[in-house]
Amino acid sequence: MPDPSAEVPAGGRRTGILGGSFDPPHLGHVSVARELIEALHLDRLLVIPARDPPHREVTLPAGVRLDFARRAFADMPGIEVSPMEIQRAGPSYTVDTLEALARRFPSDRLVLAMGADQFAAIHRWERWRRLPELARIAVMPRDGREPAPSPESAPIEYVVASVTRVDISASRIRQRLEEGLSVHLLVPETIRPDVERAWAGRRARHVTQ
Repeated sequence: MPDPSAEVPAGGRRTGILGGSFDPPHLGHVSVARELIEALHLDRLLVIPARDPPHREVTLPAGVRLDFARRAFADMPGIEVSPMEIQRAGPSYTVDTLEALARRFPSDRLVLAMGADQFAAIHRWERWRRLPELARIAVMPRDGREPAPSPESAPIEYVVASVTRVDISASRIRQRLEEGLSVHLLVPETIRPDVERAWAGRRARHVTQ
């Protein structure tokens, strides 16, 4: 497997990309983002919330998720929250994002980080064969198991991003919020009160409908 720190053009940076719905951002996202910078020898990591994720529905409006992400990752060295997918109309295809980044930062070496589950389904992504042409793919293992591409997408080059996976899921958080329970110690405290208020408002609207 190739070294993610290799082949950076002169004057360029190793730029990681961590996309997702961030619905809402949680402490698992924060932990992984911090570790990816060291594990992949990144100069910076772009956290990119999706406006319209092609493979899942979102609960919070795009602008709210962007605001929460900016606050969740604020003041973290090397981590930048990008609004590029939120600002782009239509489905948030990763290939479009990588092509835009390659045009904007032609000297950067792009590294696309994803979970093992995403990697196993990469053959379902829009123009997925283009992805390894635009970026090095870095896969975060689940439960210590070696990532495995699907038969449809093999062979595809990737590197393993050895990070500590925190057992927190956005779906679990949303379930607690729907039940009116606190998400203390699950989402960053900088956004927790507003996250809980956002879901309280959702519950109130559902009751009155």
